[in-house]
Formats: sequence, structure tokens, C-alpha cells
Amino acid sequence: MKWEASQDRAAASNRPWQVETNGVNRIAEGERAGTLADLFWIWFAANIGILAIVYGGIILSFGLNVIQGLIVVLLGSASFFLVGAFSVAGRDGGAPMMTLSRAVFGIWGNIAPNLVSWVSLVGWETLTVITGTFALMALFGMVLPLGTAPLAILSMIVMLGLTIVAGLLGQATLVVIQTWASYLFGVLTLLVAAFLIPGTHWHTLLDRPAGPWLGGFVPALTIVVAGTGLSWANAAADYSRYLPRQMRSASIVWASALGGALPLIALMSTGLLLATHDPSIATASNPISAIQSALPAWAAVPYLIAAAGGLVTEANLSLYSSGLNLLNMFVPWPRYQTVLIDAVIVVLGTVYVVLVAQNFFGPFESFLVLLGVGLAAWAGAFLAHQLWRCQDPQNPYPDGWLYGPAASTGAAHRGVSWPAVIAWGAGVVVGLSFTSSPLFHGPFAYGIFASSSLEVVFAFIVSALLLVILTPRSHTAPPTAARPVGD
Repeated sequence: MKWEASQDRAAASNRPWQVETNGVNRIAEGERAGTLADLFWIWFAANIGILAIVYGGIILSFGLNVIQGLIVVLLGSASFFLVGAFSVAGRDGGAPMMTLSRAVFGIWGNIAPNLVSWVSLVGWETLTVITGTFALMALFGMVLPLGTAPLAILSMIVMLGLTIVAGLLGQATLVVIQTWASYLFGVLTLLVAAFLIPGTHWHTLLDRPAGPWLGGFVPALTIVVAGTGLSWANAAADYSRYLPRQMRSASIVWASALGGALPLIALMSTGLLLATHDPSIATASNPISAIQSALPAWAAVPYLIAAAGGLVTEANLSLYSSGLNLLNMFVPWPRYQTVLIDAVIVVLGTVYVVLVAQNFFGPFESFLVLLGVGLAAWAGAFLAHQLWRCQDPQNPYPDGWLYGPAASTGAAHRGVSWPAVIAWGAGVVVGLSFTSSPLFHGPFAYGIFASSSLEVVFAFIVSALLLVILTPRSHTAPPTAARPVGD
């Protein structure tokens, strides 16, 4: 009876269509009712957005042939295995991703990587809201006699409203929304893809010569990885922390990887085909209109509904996880109030791009490259921690590592875990040194490195290897903290 009462109280903190009260706290065993299907549909819905078709156009814009393009699609989609690996950490620790990151960097040392993660999530949320706003502007413009500015404002209000409500309610509601959205918008998106395929200029595609591997293939692959699996790795545990501890690691990895990769493969491949008769898709200031122009007029409505709906499901997750990131940086608000901070930033970014800059690809590529370096360095350090450090399998993320203040008394972990912070910083510095973008040009981004986009690879490898070198293979856990910090 006592156990059942405890389970009921725990479940009450995270029910569909109610505001979730969990923050960065550890999820109690009685509340861990998540399933592999939940995880699969979470990541499937997050990747059915029309933006994936734009990736296909970007891939072909690097001068690759069809074989090289398909290899980029497959390898880029496989980056979701990283999300799967980090989802296992969510099951083990029962806490959000960047809270578990404290075990690697220390409670205070984790703030810098956490800040990069938060900016990335808010940036992705802004990009998806911008793209969704374009879709709704086109949809509403078919029935409402309004000018550009009123249409943009109306579309932003609708897009932001749908996004904020879902992110506000929490994980249990997101599972329901993402599952049904996968069915509805997934089918619509596949129908749109079917409409686009017949317009492929097959002779143009099949006769394309092979492009440069270092100057074309590698940059294309890096952009796809940075914009798909790597961009979600910092949120992986946010949705797997509700899985029961007895769930098999391999099953978690495959559920996450397939959920993210399957829609990406289908949509990016469609983008490859579309780019043969409309190369402008890769550089269009409004990619929604560029894709729509390739469709018959009667397909516009289902296309625009699919575009907007798929982007809402992506923005939902970004908003939810960015709120957890703010809590992890000791913002003294409940989780559901942090959406206000993100909402203001997203509104400003959307207004700027839609009404002022009216440019999509330039800021998009620069954003991916620069934040991809910081996330790659973080991911390298976290993965090295998972694979290298000997952890207690029964308690791999002790309270003292995650919540303090006992972390300051641990033999291996203090408020700042200097080996991890140094490894991450070195990865960022090396990565930025080889970065070439409109916003930043590193001192070594010349010659073969000027357009190779190897900075993400270098940041990941340097951070991972340096953490292994600087960190002993075994350690003892610090005492358990009596009171969480940042809950």
C-alpha cells in the first residue's frame, strides 16, 4: 500500500495534458513508465520536418554525385546512434542530459558546456519556428487577404502558441503529441515526397561526376551530422530518463537511432532528387516556397500542413529541453516558467529573419558550424566518460556528482572537474582554429582546411582523447548529497 501511494504521487508529477512538475531532479523508480515505443516516436516526430529535404539540397550543392550524396545521407542519419548511446545514460541516471553532464565536468565546470547546449537548443527552436512561420504564411495567405507583415505576425503567434503549450505541459504530453504527429504528419510528409519524386531530372542526377571527397563530401557530411544527431545529443537523456532501469541498453540505442534516422533518410533522399531540377533549394531565403514551387498547385495545402506540423514537433522538444538547460544553470524558476525566456528570444530571432534579414541559408550554416564545434567537444568528452571511466553499474551517477554540495569533497570530482573542462576547452579551441564561416575564420582554416568542415571532427576527437589521457580509469564516488542544487 505504501509503495502504491508513492507511485501515485510520483505519477502525478508527469501526466499527459497536465503541467509536469519535474525539473532537473532524478526521476523516481515508481514514475519510470516509459517505453521503447515512446522513445522511437519522440525522435521520429522530431525529424519529419520539411527542413530535412533542404539538407538533401545542401548535400548536392557541394558538387557530389548520387552515390556520394546517398552515403552522406546514410552516415549523417547514423549520427543518431550517438543520441541512442546518451539515452542509455538517461536510463542509468534518471536525470536530464545536461544534469548528467555534471558527472563529467563537475557542477560548476558544467556551466560553460551547458550554456553552449542551451544556445544551441534555443537556436534550433528559433530556426524551426522561422521555417514553420514561412509555411503558415503561405497557408494563411491562400485564404486571408493580408499583407506580408500581418501574415508573418499571425503565423508567428500560431507557431509559437502551439510550440509553447506542448513544451509547457511536459514529457508525458510530448510523448502523446509526438506519437500522433508521427502518424499524421509522417503520412502527409511521405505523400509530399511522393509528389516531388516524379519531377526528378534523372539524367542530371545520374550523370553527375564525383565531387571532391575532402572539399565536398566531408563538409556535406559534417553539416548533416551537426544538424541532426549531434544537435540532439545534448537532449537525449531528457526523454529516456523515464525508462525503467531494467530496459536493455541495446534496445534503447536502436529505438533512438531508428526513430531519428528513418525519416531523415527518406526526406534527405527526396531533397537530393528535388535539387536536380531546383538547385536553389540549398540557398533559398524561403525554403518552404522553394519546395512548394516544385509541387502541383492542388498539393499546396497538404504540403503546408505537413511542413508546419512537422516543424512544431521539432520545436516542442527544443523548447522543453532548453528549459531544463536553464534550470541546470541555476535559474530559480520552475521548469514551466523558463519557456518565457526562450519565447522572448525566439520571437526576436524570428522577427529579425522573417521581416528584416530575409535570409535563411547563410545564418543557418554559420550557426550549425560554430555551435557544432562546442557540442562536438562536449559529446566527445561525455562519450569518453561513458566508455572509459569505471562506474558503479548500480549507481553510475551518484547524487554527489549531480547535485552537490558533496561533490566538492570527492577525490575525483570537485566543483570543477579540471581534466574534463580542459579537454572540452582544448576541443573547442582546436575546432574553432579550423573553422571557416561567415561569422568566424580560424587561423588554420586555409588550404585543404578552408572548406573541409573538419572542425567538428577535430573537436570531438581532441576532447575525447584528452579526457582519456588526463583522467584515471577508476575512481571512487563522492558521498551522496543531502540536498540537490539547482532543482
